[in-house]
Amino acid sequence: MRESTLPPPESRILTLDECVRLRGEWRKQGLSCALTNGCFDILHRGHAEYLQAAHDLADRLIVLLNSDESVRRLKGPDRPVNTEYDRAYLLSCLRFVDAVVIFSSPRCTREIEALAPDFYAKGSDYTVETLNPEEREALFHAGTEIRFISFVPGHSTTGTIQKLRGEKKA
Repeated sequence: MRESTLPPPESRILTLDECVRLRGEWRKQGLSCALTNGCFDILHRGHAEYLQAAHDLADRLIVLLNSDESVRRLKGPDRPVNTEYDRAYLLSCLRFVDAVVIFSSPRCTREIEALAPDFYAKGSDYTVETLNPEEREALFHAGTEIRFISFVPGHSTTGTIQKLRGEKKA
C-alpha cells in the first residue's frame, strides 16, 4: 500500500483564525492563494472540476463552506443533504483543496477580508456586477483578482437530487 503524502483530512478543516495564520505562512513562503465558497452539498464531477480549476489559479486553495444553517436559508428546509462536517471532510479529502473553513453568516465578507486571497473563483453564472455588493467590495479592497469558472454541463446538486427523486432524467 502506498503511503499518502497528504495530511489527514481533518487537519485541513480549520477555523477562520487558524486559516488566517496558515494564509500568513503561505505569504511568507511566497505562495499565492485562491478562494472559493459554496454549499457543496452532494459532491459530484462538476464540483471536482470547478475546484480543480479554482486551485489551478494559485498555489493554494481555500474553500469557504456554508454551514448547515446557512444552506437551509439559501436552499430550503430539505437541504443540506449532508452535514457540514461531512461536506467539509469530503472537500478536505480532495488533493487540490488545501483548507476548508465553515462559515455561518449569509455572506462570506468577513472571511474574504480576513484572508485577502490573491484570486477569487466563482461560477460562470455570476458576473462582477451580480456578485454580492459587500463581498465584491471586500474583494476589491483586498486587491483580489476575480475569475469566473464554467460549469460542467449536466452536473449539479439540484439535478442529482431531482434524478434521485425520479423527477428528471439526467
